[in-house]
Amino acid sequence: MSRDQGASFLKGAAILGAGALLSKMLGVVYRIPYQNITGDLGYYVYTQVYPLYSALLILATAGFPIAISKFVAEKLAIGDVYGAKRVFRVSAVVLSITGLLFFVLLWAGAPWIASLMRDVRLTQPIRSVSFALLIVPIMAAMRGYFQGHHNMVPTAVSQIGEQFVRVTTIIILSYWFMKTTGDVYLAGSGAVFGAVTGAIFAFCIMLLFWRHNRDRQRQYGQVQAGAMAGQSDTVREIVRKLFYYAIPICLGSLVLPLMQLADSFSVVSMLMRGGYGSDEAYVLKGIFDRGQPLVQFAAFFATALSLSIVPAIAEAAARREYHLIAGRTELALRLTFLFGLPASIGLAIVAGPVNVMLYENGNGTTALTILAFTTIFSTLGITSAGILQGMGQVILPVRNLLIGVLIKLGLNIVLIPMFGIVGAALSTVCSYMIATILNVYAVVSLTGVRFGLVSFFLKPFTAVGMMALAAFVARQAAEHSLAGLISSPRLYCTAVSLFAVGVGVMMYAASLLLSGTVTRSELESTKAGRRLVPLLKRLRLLHE
Repeated sequence: MSRDQGASFLKGAAILGAGALLSKMLGVVYRIPYQNITGDLGYYVYTQVYPLYSALLILATAGFPIAISKFVAEKLAIGDVYGAKRVFRVSAVVLSITGLLFFVLLWAGAPWIASLMRDVRLTQPIRSVSFALLIVPIMAAMRGYFQGHHNMVPTAVSQIGEQFVRVTTIIILSYWFMKTTGDVYLAGSGAVFGAVTGAIFAFCIMLLFWRHNRDRQRQYGQVQAGAMAGQSDTVREIVRKLFYYAIPICLGSLVLPLMQLADSFSVVSMLMRGGYGSDEAYVLKGIFDRGQPLVQFAAFFATALSLSIVPAIAEAAARREYHLIAGRTELALRLTFLFGLPASIGLAIVAGPVNVMLYENGNGTTALTILAFTTIFSTLGITSAGILQGMGQVILPVRNLLIGVLIKLGLNIVLIPMFGIVGAALSTVCSYMIATILNVYAVVSLTGVRFGLVSFFLKPFTAVGMMALAAFVARQAAEHSLAGLISSPRLYCTAVSLFAVGVGVMMYAASLLLSGTVTRSELESTKAGRRLVPLLKRLRLLHE
């Protein structure tokens, strides 16, 4: 690969990664205002239905953009423009058929699915979201075609636009239905319909990019397409290759929605088995799902790190530079640990006031405190999965997460009737913990990486311990000093949360530097870190 090609690839990967991260961020933050608008029962409606749509969407489309981009790029590399367009046309037809099939299944099966979830009123929200399956698959084919041309901008722009319109639809329709009818199931139907409006908007964006590039494609195609037309693969061969490359990626993408689906089909049933009435069980499920945005938000760092670690590990593996693989693996896991551990402990300490700050009351605080510990395992799981993928072990992290899903289902059945949503939180933490342990064990076996007792465990735990103590003391001090000054419970908890978090972050940063967990050489390896070195030296916070 030439220097220009390498730079172009890195730029494209950066654009695609930034678009994906921003899209995911938009896809998380809306849940808090939505819960504030519809309450815990309305939040339950949304979180019951959307994972089902996500799973079917992944089955219909996931992996195909990557597979399509691979085959399109291969055809273009040998000048076969006709073959590249043929790959797109065949892929578009195949994906449209799969999307139509899953739409019919979801629409027709909605009453049956709702009854399995123990709430027949979910039929309308399930049908409302099903229409998106008619639009998204063809859009996935278009994204893959553009990526095959090393043009990542259409994918990134359409992803961000899709999420923006979806979130806007969710907020507007849920507010309007609650204001006019007060029906949380109608509000939930309007919210999940945001997937349809978002898909339509993103499809329009893709059409604009397609039209913008059409003349250039025609001019290029007139020169080279005719000579290669007879050498293109058959339809059967294209379809076989597409499924061969797309299915492993699809399985890897499917596991996380399966974690949420396991809750959708089991939590309410197990709560009712434990003695709760149906309406109370629905509300408790909504309360339990409060923890999802917080855990997902904390995972953004690991997602971003995973996007960069996969090609870095793959490059070192291709060159058989095993010491480099071990070094990059240790660094990636240590950075993830340094972020995930304080995020888990910190959220557990301030779970009470944060719950009120975001969701207006303290219901489910114990479950939220337990769910906080999911963060350390989910972040390490994401990073370790990225390392395994870089090593070419695509199926291994999928298998481990599937084991986690099965364990979650089993623990839900045992723990929820006894402990309610606290049992559901415990099963979530245990399932992620086991899946992550399996991943890390595989990473150690394949890379030979070794974790230093002092640098990887003792120093981070010391820093987190100091942070936890500072955050706890700050929370107690703020609660006592602000008790008579702020009358609004939500504003009071907001002030307490922000103060405790601020003190905890500052203490953790200082502890990392004073303990030598983060050294000068590591800071100087990044552009932002080099700017901080002079200031930290003056403050005597930096070890060599």
